[in-house]
Amino acid sequence: MLASRLPPHSRALHPFGEAAALLGLAGPEEAQALAASLVADQAPWLLGAVPGLQSLLVEFAPLRTDAAGVESDLLARLASLPAETPARGRQRTIPVAYGGDFGPDLEEVARLTGRSTDDVVRLHAAGELRVLFDGFAPGFAYLGDLPKQLRVPRLATPRTRTPRGSVAIAGAMSGIYPADLPGGWRVIGRTPIELFDPLRDPPAYLVPGDTLRFEPIAAADWDRYMGEPADW
Repeated sequence: MLASRLPPHSRALHPFGEAAALLGLAGPEEAQALAASLVADQAPWLLGAVPGLQSLLVEFAPLRTDAAGVESDLLARLASLPAETPARGRQRTIPVAYGGDFGPDLEEVARLTGRSTDDVVRLHAAGELRVLFDGFAPGFAYLGDLPKQLRVPRLATPRTRTPRGSVAIAGAMSGIYPADLPGGWRVIGRTPIELFDPLRDPPAYLVPGDTLRFEPIAAADWDRYMGEPADW
């Protein structure tokens, strides 16, 4: 990821094409707070703001400002941000059928962590995770932080196809594949709900700042949850 290659406190704007720039930041909370400030104030030069793990990507209207003007505005806003964590976004509940055909890596995760499969499911579903940033593919949300007891490495060889809805873990993060995609995270379950719809606003069900919990469901109840969530 580009964001991880930047010094987190560089406070300098890096060109990202002719009308976009990337600002290195301390973490996802700071990136989300700065993006929220820009949107709330309707900055006249702003075309888009995409918070990352340690960065904020901004798209700007070149006829209204230039990179120097953008940098000046961002640094001024950054200096005035409140010290506390920004307000949380929406709260989501994600139904998940764990194990079996839905979670082919669950038993391996249990072996790697020295726990039972029931313990892995319990730990994964017990805590509240935050959407840190979206990336990799439309609608793919990086969720953190996982309990230390669940942190395992990526697969040695990525799959060429990971089914839509797969709930996976790698390192300190969990994620949900919004479509059939290649991927190297360890799949422990699958959700029947839709996560991305380009005709909706926002098109992604999970956006930075949202919080969520996973709710274990029986495979027999899969059809009850299929489709777009009612609280999109």
